[in-house]
Amino acid sequence: MTAADFDEFDRLRPQKLEPMKAFRAFRRLVRDKEDTAQVFEIMRALSGRSIRRGYYRMLDTMEGGRQAFLRTELAHKLDDPVWLARFKPGTVGAVYREFREARGFTAEGLADEARKVAPMTDAQHPVIWYSRRIRDIHDVWHVLTGYGTDALGEACVVAFSYAQTRNLGFAFIGWGAAREIQREDPAVPARRAVWQAWRNGRAARWLPGLDYEALFAEPLETARARLRIRPATVYEAVPEARRAALKLRA
Repeated sequence: MTAADFDEFDRLRPQKLEPMKAFRAFRRLVRDKEDTAQVFEIMRALSGRSIRRGYYRMLDTMEGGRQAFLRTELAHKLDDPVWLARFKPGTVGAVYREFREARGFTAEGLADEARKVAPMTDAQHPVIWYSRRIRDIHDVWHVLTGYGTDALGEACVVAFSYAQTRNLGFAFIGWGAAREIQREDPAVPARRAVWQAWRNGRAARWLPGLDYEALFAEPLETARARLRIRPATVYEAVPEARRAALKLRA
C-alpha cells in the first residue's frame, strides 16, 4: 500500500468490535485448522484498540522505543536463511530455525494469509507496523513458551498472547479451541492448559518490545529465565501422540 491508496488526511480508526464475524470465522477455523486466514479474520474482528495501545506501550520503555524507532520488519529477518544460519546450537535462533524447517513455515506465508482479510496490512504506519510485528513473532513465541503447533499448543500460545497483548481475538480463539478440544477428547485437560498459558503470559516480561535480533543469540533456557517464562507443565503432561491426534473439528 502506497500513499496513492489513501487520502493524506484519512484517519486511522480503531477496528470496531464485530463478535458475530469472529464467531463465524471461528466455526470455519474449527472445520479446517489449517485455514489460517480465519485466525486473522477473528483477530481483525476483535482487536479493538489493543493494537494502538500495544504500540504506545512500546514507547514507554527505552528498548521498546528504540525498536519502534528502527521499525525493523522482522519477517524479512525470519525468512533469511543466511541470517538464521549464524546462530549456535541451543540458542533461540537455532531452535527457531529447527522449528520452522521441521514444519515448512515462513513468515511471508503467514503475511500472505493476513493479506487475504486485512488489505492495509502492509501500510507504512507505525501502529500497523506494530500489528505486523505481533504477527511475525507468533512462531518465535511458540519456541519461547514451548507450545507446539498441534491444536492444543496453538490454543495455549494464543492464550499466552492474550495476556501479553490484551487482544480479545487471542482470548476468543484460545478459549473456543479449548472448548472444542475438551469435547473431542475429554481426557485432555485443554481448559487447564489454556488457563495456565494465560497465567504464564501474565507472569512473563512484556515480549512485544524486545530486541529479537539480540534475543536470537541467547541460549533458549537463559532467555526463558530472563523473561520469566514459566514451564508449560499442563501442556507437556499430555502425551505427544494424544496431542497430535486432536483434529479440532466440530
